[in-house]
Amino acid sequence: MRGFFGYYLFYDNKTITMETHYNLSDIEFVKQFIECKLNPKIFSHEAHLRLAWISIKNDGIEIAEKNIQSQLQNFVVFVGAKDKYNKTLTIVAIKIVYHFILKSKSKSFKAFLNEFPQLKNNFKELIDQHYSFDIFNSNKAKVEFLKPDLQSFDN
Repeated sequence: MRGFFGYYLFYDNKTITMETHYNLSDIEFVKQFIECKLNPKIFSHEAHLRLAWISIKNDGIEIAEKNIQSQLQNFVVFVGAKDKYNKTLTIVAIKIVYHFILKSKSKSFKAFLNEFPQLKNNFKELIDQHYSFDIFNSNKAKVEFLKPDLQSFDN
């Protein structure tokens, strides 16, 4: 399973089909993530999107970018996937979520995803609008932020 924040996790070659992160309130979800107590099996792509949405809504884009990077680096160490972290992908994903927040009229994360289903279903295509090269597998992208070469971001 690939989370958009720049790391890959695989669990017994099984795909988690239910979005069980919704069993947690926004506060509990973020708290467990920050404290590295969140079950990594529920940290799906959609859960990544939710984390970005909550963080941007609560703290603004600049603080969200800073906090999510450090929190995610801690989390990937916790789950034993430190080598999978990708700085560019992490920042890009947050910027893409922010782009859609600026256009959104939604008051909840579920409504936000319903308003912009491409975030969940076509995320790689959204990234491809900004980069002509593969940021997912770039060693350089893992350690430093690579600016987009096709289209810049809103912020």
